[in-house]
Amino acid sequence: MKLPSRSQSYMIPEYSLTGDLLSFLTCNLQYRYQNKGTLPPSKPVQRWFGEFIHGVLEEAFIQWRQNNTQFPWNWKRDIRPIEDLIDLRLQVRGLYPHDEDLFFSIVNQPDNDLTIADLNDHDHKKLASARAEKTINIWGKHLFPLIDSSEMLIKGIRKMPNYNQKISRSNYYGINGVVDVLTSIKINETLKQHKLDDSNKIIDHLTKDPDFQKTIGKYDNGEEYEIIIDYKGMKRPPVKMNDEKAEDKWETHKQQILTYSWLRSKQENSKPIIAGIIFYLNELVPSKEDLVLIKDELNNNTTDVGYDYERDVNLINSWQEEDKAPELSDGFKNDRSIRIININENEQKNALLKFDSVVANIEESLLKEMKGCKIQEAWKADSDERTCSACDFRTFCKNNSVKTKDFKIP
Repeated sequence: MKLPSRSQSYMIPEYSLTGDLLSFLTCNLQYRYQNKGTLPPSKPVQRWFGEFIHGVLEEAFIQWRQNNTQFPWNWKRDIRPIEDLIDLRLQVRGLYPHDEDLFFSIVNQPDNDLTIADLNDHDHKKLASARAEKTINIWGKHLFPLIDSSEMLIKGIRKMPNYNQKISRSNYYGINGVVDVLTSIKINETLKQHKLDDSNKIIDHLTKDPDFQKTIGKYDNGEEYEIIIDYKGMKRPPVKMNDEKAEDKWETHKQQILTYSWLRSKQENSKPIIAGIIFYLNELVPSKEDLVLIKDELNNNTTDVGYDYERDVNLINSWQEEDKAPELSDGFKNDRSIRIININENEQKNALLKFDSVVANIEESLLKEMKGCKIQEAWKADSDERTCSACDFRTFCKNNSVKTKDFKIP
């Protein structure tokens, strides 16, 4: 009896909106080493803070829902135990903060008798803790009551761009992403309640957005609608880019929300999505590095928020790096930390086509390497100076923007 041969395995490549799209656009070659080569960065500070703030906000929402803790939350009693819990979870995965970002975990430490009460104001002012506290007390009290679900995994499938039966790995590819927060609102009821008590800052920003007003005019306001919300552990990116090599994060973040909205619309229990909101959490407590960039953007007209606050603009312009950080107004910081993205079908289609383009470039580089092409020839490395200066591969990268002639092995 003749046995049939085993058919060739069929695999659909999976691409994530953050792990693949954002990483590849930052630097193709760095993406190859870190994501495909599983070579993690030696100092993943930005990754640590992103995961830390996401974890803190998710845990804070769970505790708020269970205990209905009234705002404002006390840092020592309510927030610091959550920070400790999330920090320990990240340590298990090999992610550690810089000393100036977070006070060390006070639990599960050998020969350590410290308690929460032993923490002082100096420790409280460490950057990550300060941002966590501000986020919960400024946005949490307005956001938590609106949340329908958090940390929702969404998936979809699309045709492989530039598909060629002879060489392509698959005729389809999968997209996946995690929506930080999904809110569900009835427009009429929500807006009516907001007019009565004027208490929710998020709804207030939505009602003042002219594009959002045009969008809701197209719908039956008696229905329920959804809003996708995403947290970013970074400052608000510039609207116009001075560095042509740098990734246009302003546009990329918009594409990310639009792609999320398409993926969500494919799920059975979804409702019409009318908007997306991004929170840039570094804006609530900007570092000196953030202030330098904000100052530059205000002076070069490359940011969309802040010019109405004359006092804050003057404080930033007169501030020097060696000086103490200026005391900026809550209005200036809050307005810079929130961004509303309106959803429409045409922009949604354009975002998906751009994602297809990124997938096509990744697949092209992968196929080149599979045919024997050298890594640095198959994957393009052409990023901005800031990315290159923090890259672990800059010492042997042929296309880096940072001179390494003074590099010495310690």
